[in-house]
Amino acid sequence: MPAIKALSLDLDDTLWPIWPIIERAETALHEFLLVHAPATAAQFPIPAMRHVREQIAQAHPELAHDFTAQRKLSLQHAFRLSGESEALVDPAFDAFFRARNDVTLYEDCLPALERLAARFPLIALTNGNADLQRTGIGHFFLGCVSARDIGHAKPHAPIFEATRRRLDLDAAQILHVGDDPWLDVQGAHGAGFRSAWINRTEAVWPADIAAAHVTVTDLTQLADWLEENAA
Repeated sequence: MPAIKALSLDLDDTLWPIWPIIERAETALHEFLLVHAPATAAQFPIPAMRHVREQIAQAHPELAHDFTAQRKLSLQHAFRLSGESEALVDPAFDAFFRARNDVTLYEDCLPALERLAARFPLIALTNGNADLQRTGIGHFFLGCVSARDIGHAKPHAPIFEATRRRLDLDAAQILHVGDDPWLDVQGAHGAGFRSAWINRTEAVWPADIAAAHVTVTDLTQLADWLEENAA
């Protein structure tokens, strides 16, 4: 196969665990509401606001690729029902988004990213809405290709093709790295990318899809593998 010339990396649950971050962001949002929109905070505590968010996602499948739009619609809906100003949508979202980008990387990530970025162009490829620069690791990457910007989410081919164009390489020269067998590995294979599965949880590989080209437990193992196999 062609030599690996670049890496695309998933973000959520590949470089950091996402749910602790979302929980902190939901708490930051609620604290904002307690001060600036107390009626909304009273009517929509965190579990209720989460339920609204889920309802909005179900009601707007056309926004499946855009978590920011879903979150803002959820806030708009909550403010409307509680009788408070919808002008609070943007500042409320900003409170959430600041905490959403205050990420706690897995311990292996920083040293491994330094090793990987020294050898390969790196590009983030994500269905999420993290701001790569605000997370503090943007300097390792050429940029970020997100579902929100492209209008299509993994595992669909357009987001991978946008990544390939951004790197200006053949698909087979790109190794996509991610934690999700379907979104990351199966999506990569469908687009002609090579794949690395980051299995941090000792998960069992799904029997109904083709295996990743390489399976590792963290980015350190991936960097080691690339040094041995992509010289």
